[in-house]
Amino acid sequence: DQVKGVLTLQGDALCQADINLKMPRNNQLLHFAFREDKQWKLQQIQDARNHVNQAIYLLMNRDVNYQFKTGLEVLKLMDAVMLQLSRARNRLTTPATLTLPEIASSGLTKMFTPALPPDILVNFYVNLNKLCLTVYQLHVLQPSTTKNFKPAGGSILHNPGAMFEFGNQRYEVSHVHKVECVVPWLNDALVFFTVSLQLCQQLKDKISVFSSYWNYRPY
Repeated sequence: DQVKGVLTLQGDALCQADINLKMPRNNQLLHFAFREDKQWKLQQIQDARNHVNQAIYLLMNRDVNYQFKTGLEVLKLMDAVMLQLSRARNRLTTPATLTLPEIASSGLTKMFTPALPPDILVNFYVNLNKLCLTVYQLHVLQPSTTKNFKPAGGSILHNPGAMFEFGNQRYEVSHVHKVECVVPWLNDALVFFTVSLQLCQQLKDKISVFSSYWNYRPY
């Protein structure tokens, strides 16, 4: 109930965001949206696409009439392709860990109109087949309360009580709101990655079986 909104994801770009946030301490309703001239690129999807392109390149950079000479040559190719496919899948299943100062200094903070208030941080990321939005509400730590200051390290999701320093000011996270929605084509992509890796492994298994027969020498 604290965060509601509409996001538009086209490929690797969040091209529209319209978010309403209810502040717990005073029930004030804040509204902020992407500037019309701005899009936010999701690095995870870009990286996954780059790994897929690399896998395609590995498969296609031979002459159409090229013939493999040994099973080992095929196995090496499959290992290289599977490495790229695994990395692509992992980029969608494992969001990056970020520190709070990294989130605060991200270009994402400059995407909104009206500008985000200084006590609000937002972050978008992909987790499996879901697009996630996290909103952090902050309060300023007074000099008298900073004797126990311990800055938080990198994390996918920071909990209330996490502290950090940014712009010569120390903050503590007071509230965290996370909302997420399923993106059907991300689900399809994860299924295709799994099927592709299975097909590569099946080919490797067949090559290994045939190679064992080839190397067999009856006495």
